[in-house]
Amino acid sequence: MIDANSGKDADATAGEVERPMTPLWKRAGLPVLVLAIGLLIGLAFVRSAPQAKRKPAVRQARLVEVVSASITNERVTLHAMGTVVPAREVDLVPRVSGQIIAVHDDFVPGGLFKEGTTIVKLDPVDFELAVRQMQSDVARAKGDLALEQGRQEVAQREFELLPELVSENDRTLVLREPQLEQVRATVASAEAAADQARLHLSRTAVLTPFNAVVRERHANLGMQVTPGTPLATLVGTDRYWIEASIPVSQLPWIELHDASNARGSAGADGAGSAQGSRARIYGESATEADPFRSGRVVRVLSELEEEGRMARVLIEVEDPLALKPENAGQPRMLLREYVRVEIEGREIANVTAIDRSLLRDGRFVWIMNDNDELEIHEVEIAFPERDRYLVRNGIREGAKIVSSDLSAPVDGMPLRTQDMSPAEGGP
Repeated sequence: MIDANSGKDADATAGEVERPMTPLWKRAGLPVLVLAIGLLIGLAFVRSAPQAKRKPAVRQARLVEVVSASITNERVTLHAMGTVVPAREVDLVPRVSGQIIAVHDDFVPGGLFKEGTTIVKLDPVDFELAVRQMQSDVARAKGDLALEQGRQEVAQREFELLPELVSENDRTLVLREPQLEQVRATVASAEAAADQARLHLSRTAVLTPFNAVVRERHANLGMQVTPGTPLATLVGTDRYWIEASIPVSQLPWIELHDASNARGSAGADGAGSAQGSRARIYGESATEADPFRSGRVVRVLSELEEEGRMARVLIEVEDPLALKPENAGQPRMLLREYVRVEIEGREIANVTAIDRSLLRDGRFVWIMNDNDELEIHEVEIAFPERDRYLVRNGIREGAKIVSSDLSAPVDGMPLRTQDMSPAEGGP
């Protein structure tokens, strides 16, 4: 028996077998064709896009600050510390004995006195009596002299009447010449004693020997004193000294005061070597903008400091207490004050003064040349100062010294300043 469904399946299978198949190359080539077309389209877009043009590389110039160099003749400046000491100091003592009956109102430490002012007054009564006594002795001696001169006149007339009776050896005795000389000597002695008494009387007033300030007071009202008893310690106010310490190596740079040649060899500006190096004196805490006192170096002391082995110089300051009208408003100097000193030394020709920060590695400076490039120049240090160097041989007049720091400086590095564009400063 034949199944109808089986017949149908057989017919369908036969129909499928008879259908023709698509070739393999057609089935694989279609995707490749699509991909190729896409690549061609993409390539066309890439080729038609705008192209960026390559620009040449630009060297970026470093921004710096510069200072202009100037070649001049400079006086070196020596910096030192010093102490104010008296140029003139004495212990005031009486020259006669007596009781102090009066003292000046300003007879206290710090009191100021003009030369010749009476500071202390001693009791003068005893000396006044002595003067009166010596004056009477003088009057008595002069009376004896007058009597003797009368006797001599009588003897002279007698001698003229009998000259042949008196020998030459007896002539002086007859004329009473020895007696006259003796009386004259008595008069001279009495006058000298009177002068001495008056001198002692004048010394009961103790005077200041010069313009002075009282540093220490040792006597008081009512005190009994004798010659040599200290009354006070006085310090002259006309000038003080600054005792300053400097390295021995800097001594040749200092000009000393020569009083014998000061008038003849000083220059027109008064800065000749005979006048001594000028000096500016500041208080220990003063700044460069603060007022200062002026002085001059007068001496180099004969020995070094015991501890620092530094040389010591004396700087003289006139009117240290600013008492004169022309010095009104100037700082007053105090004894034992610790001060800062700037000494103006000898002159060096053809040097450039630069700030200490402009010296690189101890001997180089950075120069911005005419092509706005860095040049590294070696210089010679003529003199090192506290805030600057005096240098030569390596810097020309008007050169632009680079004051900015550069991390890796090399010759030829392009530079620019604030007034230049960033692209300027090199090829």
